[in-house]
Amino acid sequence: QVQLVESGGGLVQPGGSLRLSCVVSTSIFSIYEMGWYRRAPGKQREWVARSTSGGSTDYANSVKGRFTISRDNGKNTVYLQMNSLNAKDTAIYYCNTIPDNGSWGQGTQVTVSS
Repeated sequence: QVQLVESGGGLVQPGGSLRLSCVVSTSIFSIYEMGWYRRAPGKQREWVARSTSGGSTDYANSVKGRFTISRDNGKNTVYLQMNSLNAKDTAIYYCNTIPDNGSWGQGTQVTVSS
């Protein structure tokens, strides 16, 4: 079973930036399509960004132009660079394979507030 460990969250002011990391315990990371998701307070988890094994990326409209997903296959790690953060980005952020492997990590909390 794939294990996922997210990190890099924190408290940031509106307009600020954060870089999230997710380490994936698998020997075949490079073939996985990976995604970032988030769950805002009182809302369901939503998809944020996707990175395919071939290097293509895709983003939810709400983050397009502000967030960048990347991956380092040598480190089994997927990243999410988040710029121009606003209060609506406040959420717990998770990574997972696409489709998800049925198990989720604990996520990392991102709070955007002045």
